[in-house]
Amino acid sequence: MNAAVDQARMNGEIFPRFVDAHVHLSDKEYAECIDKIIQEARMANVVALVSNSVDLETSIKSLELAEKYAGLVYAALGIQPGSVEHLAEEELERTLNLISKQKMNKAMVAIGEIGLDSNHMSTWHDQLRVFDEMLHCAERMRLPVIVHSRGTAEQVIDRLPSYNLVRVLLHFFTGPADALSKAIENGYYVSEGPAAVYSESIRKVVREVPITNLLTETDGPVHFYKPPFKGKRTTPAFIPEVVRAIAKIKETDVQSVADKIASNFEQFFTLKLSMPR
Repeated sequence: MNAAVDQARMNGEIFPRFVDAHVHLSDKEYAECIDKIIQEARMANVVALVSNSVDLETSIKSLELAEKYAGLVYAALGIQPGSVEHLAEEELERTLNLISKQKMNKAMVAIGEIGLDSNHMSTWHDQLRVFDEMLHCAERMRLPVIVHSRGTAEQVIDRLPSYNLVRVLLHFFTGPADALSKAIENGYYVSEGPAAVYSESIRKVVREVPITNLLTETDGPVHFYKPPFKGKRTTPAFIPEVVRAIAKIKETDVQSVADKIASNFEQFFTLKLSMPR
């Protein structure tokens, strides 16, 4: 059993429910061990995972995983800015059509991962076009969006209000502070992951974000180079450690943080979570 869960139970915090709002379960790196990852997540009291997609192939795979692990895994479909460089027009249209056809599929809970990335400036105009298409799709589908904003937070947050979006999640948000303030004013959610355990800049974001606007994520598969995760590949089973870090930053207990984040997850994705098995 996960050490964080064991510790929570020793402290009288019975059956905390944990959630991973942003993980790439459809990534090929997980393909050979997906059953193990799911089992470890369940053992760690992770009761819901959102498999985020980066292109058409992973969107299809995310839907398959949501069907295979129904009630635990949910799908977010979309095209990530890092995928735009090799994106054919046909793939964009096929992805949009795939999303549209899932309108009645309760396993699809969001459009994601979409956004803008300053590390790929050579495709900037194409990124803007794809982001616009995905946001309009979210408008039509009345689905929340999960947004990537590496180095582009100001541009992203300035653009989002021009769309009629139901809810916005800024995943792995790193700042700057003025963009964060505007995001909170707009009612956007922020998700943070294992970096909250060791990164002062991420801890600062967690400190500033109201608990009502906060979600947890792992963004796996990510390989860590800093303790306590050095040499490890992230999986949803890391989530209890993330919640423990958030509880410490917020100066409260694990159970309260876990309960509130689970409630936020339900509200954001319009889901009813199960109890841990």
